[in-house]
Amino acid sequence: MNRPATLRLLPWTSPEGKPCYLSTDKPDSPLSRLADDVEEDQLTCAYGVLAGARAVLADARAGEHALRFALTRAAESLRDALRVAESRGGAHGEGARGYDVAE
Repeated sequence: MNRPATLRLLPWTSPEGKPCYLSTDKPDSPLSRLADDVEEDQLTCAYGVLAGARAVLADARAGEHALRFALTRAAESLRDALRVAESRGGAHGEGARGYDVAE
């Protein structure tokens, strides 16, 4: 017997910035595997961004441009990581405490 399809929050948004969901009863479908790969890439990238941000913060000579760049990349990576966590946790719509992860 097939299990009912569930909605999965995908790790990308529409061109209008709206969340995208996948409805499938096959967790190994091509689109599910693509979403898994994108999530893995996002989390791997986040580790690199974290290392870079730490390096900038440790450099007392880092200027405003370097700090702003590091913070911007860190915010993007945090957004992606929260989206992955929300997707894997099965929650849909707004994140914890009503924050919108897309903002």
